Amino acid sequence: MIRIIIAEDQRMLRGALGSLLDLEDDIEVVGQAANGEEALSLIDQLLPDICLIDIEMPIKSGLEVAEKLHTLKSACRVVILTTFARPGYFERAVKAGVHGYLLKDGPSEDLAEAIRNVMKGKCEIAPALIFETIQETNPLKPREREIIKLVAEGKSIREISKSLFLSPGTVRNYLSEIFGKLHAKNRMEAIKIAEEKGWI
Repeated sequence: MIRIIIAEDQRMLRGALGSLLDLEDDIEVVGQAANGEEALSLIDQLLPDICLIDIEMPIKSGLEVAEKLHTLKSACRVVILTTFARPGYFERAVKAGVHGYLLKDGPSEDLAEAIRNVMKGKCEIAPALIFETIQETNPLKPREREIIKLVAEGKSIREISKSLFLSPGTVRNYLSEIFGKLHAKNRMEAIKIAEEKGWI
């Protein structure tokens, strides 16, 4: 029996997924979580084979859960479900060692088959998601990503320069580089573009 936890913040979708997967003879939904923190807690308690997880959730996102499990070298395999074909998300998911990256709107029998394949050691990725990723890669270097993330958190140039041990002038130079790469006119536009692409 394949033991599964479903982590999805939309209650109706979570319930529907659980009911559909419970109809399969070889799959058992052992727990359901409404956010990433709950998912990590259930994985720790119930030791499931697979965590089926939404990419965008409150408290901790599906990607953050996958990254945490990857760091802990957890035996629980992660299958991400998404409606977003964002290149940055896919990049992070691959680095976090996810075993599946699928679209939410696929048929339930395809999902059940993907789960079985993941248990056999295969990697299941929706072709549409790969196509989007190939089209556009993240132009920001790690330091630039770090800076735009801090800007998105509302940090000032002075606060960023203190936390990263850089001079305010260097932070400004990084920001102008970021604006150029993202074709953004200002900070708000740069944050919006980077978030929409899943690059931060």
